[in-house]
Amino acid sequence: MRATLCLWSLPFLTTRAFHITSRLTGLLRHISYTAPLSSPRTSTMADVRYLGQSESAALDDELMGPCGFCLEQLMELAGLSVAQAVQDLSQQSSMQIVVLCGPGNNGGDGLVAARHLFHFGHDVTVVYPKVGKKEWYSSLVTQLKESNIPVEESLPSSLASADVIIDALFGFSFSGAVRPPYDAILGELRRIQTSSGQPKKPTIVAVDAPSGWDVEKGPQGNGDAVIPDVLVSLTAPKKCAEHFYGRHYLGGRFVPSSIQRKYRLELPAYPGASQCVELSTGKKGA
Repeated sequence: MRATLCLWSLPFLTTRAFHITSRLTGLLRHISYTAPLSSPRTSTMADVRYLGQSESAALDDELMGPCGFCLEQLMELAGLSVAQAVQDLSQQSSMQIVVLCGPGNNGGDGLVAARHLFHFGHDVTVVYPKVGKKEWYSSLVTQLKESNIPVEESLPSSLASADVIIDALFGFSFSGAVRPPYDAILGELRRIQTSSGQPKKPTIVAVDAPSGWDVEKGPQGNGDAVIPDVLVSLTAPKKCAEHFYGRHYLGGRFVPSSIQRKYRLELPAYPGASQCVELSTGKKGA
């Protein structure tokens, strides 16, 4: 469907063997994915800056400090952005969606996205092995359960037959090895991706940073990485997104102009009332 964009990556296939494999995997899965595009958010060229881990953390601190935002507010806006990006992937009125949520803020974004996707008319299941320590996470779970949205601790048997799997396990602050139970979850995602006996595979959507990736360097070939079909960056893309070659959305239509200037973000214009915008896969910012 977007093979032309993916072919931009071919001149760079002299890098490490793992990156060769991941790029070709992204290309093949991109070609095989045939869900129709919806019109409100089309591909947009933008020289957007890609932020490192420490810079991303500093930006968040400023949003929740001098800029007057609270964590719950940012999480709600981020989750809505993710939900709108997923909605943009297909014109299906109802999709089977499984949202995999980790214990931190990235998982909170996934919980919010799940609620919005349910209200958009989709069949949503949430996998949330460990509830985050902050009271807000319990409130998000309560909101889901009050709408009869299933919240499970383990993977459903129907995972491989889902239309969309949202990876909201780990965000830009994650580092180190992936530990149980999340290592088994990522292992199952890799198994689904590489299974040859499954004609239609779920579209995997990563939130802000694909789980198992180094936030600065991208996939490292250590067996933990999942190569998503779609990435939804939040506020600004992280440096790991420079190694991603699928469909790339940016969400977070709330960044004050003072922050945009300070961090030289060069954010693209959001069309209409959209909370996300699709970025093309060509030019990248410094």
